[in-house]
Amino acid sequence: MTKPYSIASLTVAYNGADVLMRQLDALRRQTRKLDEVIVVNNASTDDTVNLLVTEHPEVTVLNLPENGGVGGGYAAGLAYAALTKKYDWVWLFDQDSVPANDGLERLLQGLEHLGSNADSTAILAPVCVHPGTKLPCPGFSWRGGRMIPVSGDSNQPTTLVDMVISSGSLVRRRAIEEVGLPRADFFMDFVDYEHCLRLRRHGFKIVVVRDSHLNHVLGDPSQFKLLGRTTYWTNHAPWRIYYRVRNEIFIVWQYYPNWTNKGLALYRLARFAIASLLFGKQKLACLGMMHRGLLDGRAGRLGIRFCGSRVDEEFHVEVGM
Repeated sequence: MTKPYSIASLTVAYNGADVLMRQLDALRRQTRKLDEVIVVNNASTDDTVNLLVTEHPEVTVLNLPENGGVGGGYAAGLAYAALTKKYDWVWLFDQDSVPANDGLERLLQGLEHLGSNADSTAILAPVCVHPGTKLPCPGFSWRGGRMIPVSGDSNQPTTLVDMVISSGSLVRRRAIEEVGLPRADFFMDFVDYEHCLRLRRHGFKIVVVRDSHLNHVLGDPSQFKLLGRTTYWTNHAPWRIYYRVRNEIFIVWQYYPNWTNKGLALYRLARFAIASLLFGKQKLACLGMMHRGLLDGRAGRLGIRFCGSRVDEEFHVEVGM
């Protein structure tokens, strides 16, 4: 293929030695070659850096002094790739995602189908599928304070949406220059959705390219039967649930602060709490983190509050752990 654009890939990695090599091998095999492969090392403590040096010496490694989460990793990486190196597009990845060999080529072909929408498109995203369950992660529309899955027309090569997950997304440099970087103070969860909503508010478009595919592990969901219906539940550590709740509440309270949107957000939180009681493992800790996330999201208290074993002693006392 001709190369009208300069394109780099950007992967955020934290202790990814067991999974990262599969992705980097797939990036090597791309039918549309990349100009640079970048990995942001989020202060990994495993063999990630050594494997990058020995197995993939062509990769540019950006070492962060501490784990900044997905938000901090993408912000640092995009500052380098889009704002310093000036690549036209940057292809974002979580460490456990594996693109098809023609994934990038098909994303760019999707741009050709957009006609007058092409110049205002900020993100081209693949169809993400969990390799185990085969559950897709579609794009979403944002309507009345709710995220509504958008399946799109199977006869159309592209679908306009409001939000997509970061991994696999091809992001235009001009959009970053005009709208800014992902929020590092979100740390993780809803980093991508907040950035998408910000792009949409500035008039940019977000597109899912239906024939570009990405294997992406969306947690490790378990299947349950409830009232005759099949449902899936992924157990996350309580500290991660804190960020999920806090960041969603922050978005609604700061960006869409009418009572309908707030009520819907609280309704979703109540359903999430009930599901945690039914299917979750660390029920009390998860409920406590939801409560803390609700309070901090409403108050706009962001930043890195909890991270793995770095959980405040105050919180352990509060919930009686």
